[in-house]
Amino acid sequence: MKESKEQQLELSIQEVAAGQSPWTRIRDWWLPEQSILYDRVLLWLALGLLAFGLVMVSSASFPVAERLTDNPFHFVIRHCMYLTLGLALLATVVQVPSDWWFKGSSGLLLLGLALLIVVLLIGHEVNGAQRWLKFGPITLQVAELAKFFFVIYLSSYLARRINLVQENLKEFFKPLCVLACFAVLLLMQPDFGSMAVMVSIAVGMLFLAGARLWQFFGIIITLAVVVTLLIIKEPYRMQRVTSFLDPWQDPFGSGYQLTQSLMAFGRGDWLGQGLGNSIQKLQYLPEAHTDFIMAVVGEELGFLGIVAVLLAVFAIVVRALLIGRRGLQMDARFSAFVAYGIGIWFAFQALVNIGAAAGMLPTKGLTLPLISYGGTSLLVSCVALGVLLRIDYEIRVASVKVTPRTGLRRRRASA
Repeated sequence: MKESKEQQLELSIQEVAAGQSPWTRIRDWWLPEQSILYDRVLLWLALGLLAFGLVMVSSASFPVAERLTDNPFHFVIRHCMYLTLGLALLATVVQVPSDWWFKGSSGLLLLGLALLIVVLLIGHEVNGAQRWLKFGPITLQVAELAKFFFVIYLSSYLARRINLVQENLKEFFKPLCVLACFAVLLLMQPDFGSMAVMVSIAVGMLFLAGARLWQFFGIIITLAVVVTLLIIKEPYRMQRVTSFLDPWQDPFGSGYQLTQSLMAFGRGDWLGQGLGNSIQKLQYLPEAHTDFIMAVVGEELGFLGIVAVLLAVFAIVVRALLIGRRGLQMDARFSAFVAYGIGIWFAFQALVNIGAAAGMLPTKGLTLPLISYGGTSLLVSCVALGVLLRIDYEIRVASVKVTPRTGLRRRRASA
């Protein structure tokens, strides 16, 4: 029965596509409602960004890899390893029904909390932050997994209790209590950036679920107060904020990384210096292949390269939101909220990463999804994309109707 539905959908779309105008074909190629059994725009955008990320990580990591390991290809080899594993995970996750994630949401939530506790006990420490678990050559950043597990849990909760969340204050605060547990564990690492991403995911999903405006603004005000207190409490966070406001006041101290990043953007101009011709990556800009990879993109590919990356990331976010909207229209609440959560997650993390590199936001130490070097981030992003493609596939199969064939017969009759 399932195979017949798939064949019916493919045949219907192929027949209707015949005789369409070029504008109609372009519209149908972009809009998810008029496509084949998978979202080809989303898939090609994701593969394009992954390939682009490999090229830019290769370009940005050669100098630092040679200095640290005497092998300029060290980070490139590791990135290729993670990229291959990530694509394998994507292909595997696409085969997993979304109902499996729904049933396992509670277990994934507990697993995420357990990993955050374990990393505080036996985690690997780098630069004063204890965020990683080491398994031989593989390093796992548990905060990345926690983001994904939290999206799954919150989507499951909203799918089951969306009406109560809209009307009952107690049900509205339950997921916020879970968020508070994640936030405390993340701050103990410390990982302020991941906490900010999870907060943005929760606020965005609750808003899309129909939370009342006074509840929404109450959360915003509370978060603003909490974030301000957290910044004031820790001297290094306060230093980041002050250096962000005026990095040139201490260009060789607290503002060094940002000033070097701004120099890279300035050298890029409109068309850039050419791929591989960055100067700032030559031991001047710290973390050039991870947190500040967009500075290298700006220097080598210029303003137009930055715009192209922004448009590609924005397009992925829009696709995710469109899939979420179609899920709600099909009354597939869990799938819809997962798509919304992934879209908000990618959007906010990309915003913070690029904003920090451009000096518009304080440095938070977040990777750029699908592009920056970072094994766990790359793997989890691929898994999230696989879930998104699976959700889109299930919605398309569930929405198979005879309407396209009816329209086709009408056109044939009029001819």
